[in-house]
Amino acid sequence: MNLHQFRFVQEAARRNLNLTEAAKALHTSQPGVSKAIIELEEELGIDIFARHGKRLKRITEPGQHVLKSIELIMREVGNLKRIGEQYSAEDSGTLSIATTHTQARYVLPEKVAALRTAYPKVNISLHQGAPDQVARMLIDEVAEIGIATESLAAYSELVTLPCYEWQHMLVLPVDHPLAQKERITLEDVALEPLITYHPSFTGRTKIDLAFAAKKLEPRIALEAIDSDVIKTYVRLGLGVGIAAEMAVRDVQDDCENNGGKGGLVVRPAGVLFGQNVARVAFKRSAYLRNFVYTFAELLSTRLNRNLIAKAMDGHVNDYEL
Repeated sequence: MNLHQFRFVQEAARRNLNLTEAAKALHTSQPGVSKAIIELEEELGIDIFARHGKRLKRITEPGQHVLKSIELIMREVGNLKRIGEQYSAEDSGTLSIATTHTQARYVLPEKVAALRTAYPKVNISLHQGAPDQVARMLIDEVAEIGIATESLAAYSELVTLPCYEWQHMLVLPVDHPLAQKERITLEDVALEPLITYHPSFTGRTKIDLAFAAKKLEPRIALEAIDSDVIKTYVRLGLGVGIAAEMAVRDVQDDCENNGGKGGLVVRPAGVLFGQNVARVAFKRSAYLRNFVYTFAELLSTRLNRNLIAKAMDGHVNDYEL
């Protein structure tokens, strides 16, 4: 048996048993993948996959155990490569980051710049997606570190740590009636057409739960994954925006320095929708290179190498906000 066979079995499982897609992902031929899997099955004396003709139909019970062992082996192979890079490449290489659009656009630029100053030989590969996609990129080892607000803590394959807290903000035209109110209620907001995030992004779950708790049915006029899109449509008069506070700092600066000449004002909405927690995540049992620890420390003063190492060893509950 060999690592090629392990990779082929693992990729076939990841690609919903589609050998053609597995072959494409591995840059090889479909017959080659099929042959390697069969050879491994013959050596082990079991069927990893049940078949209908030449098609894989499902993973067998012994196949499930084989896949778990292959996952452990391939994880340690990846760790060996990273250990080699750590001690032979003198802090060079590539840091792959998986994150959402909001984090990539509004939170990470200064952190990435600071890392490049500390490690000028390190290249950055930034992968953007929905929170569930961020989790999957970590599990599949496309990325070494992930940052998102939603979903990450739901995956047992990941070690996640709270990174920083943030709240939603109401984004309003300067002449909107709510902009003149001293205290805005959830009932006030529910009467307005709303422009906010897609349900799987940037704390939208908290927004929906807040309305549901008061049995209010908000009027969602437009959903987006991009905070700049939300601000654009608020400027056009389509409704009241609900956006992440890190995404509206430009509006806050405009109000403080130019008196709101940009046409928008913001109001804190944490009391209406609660606080959100952005989390940083790593694949469980992964070997983290020095610059990965450094980048995590740049993300939050609450994170440090010792704390992350303890979490990776299984002591996740030692750290709470």
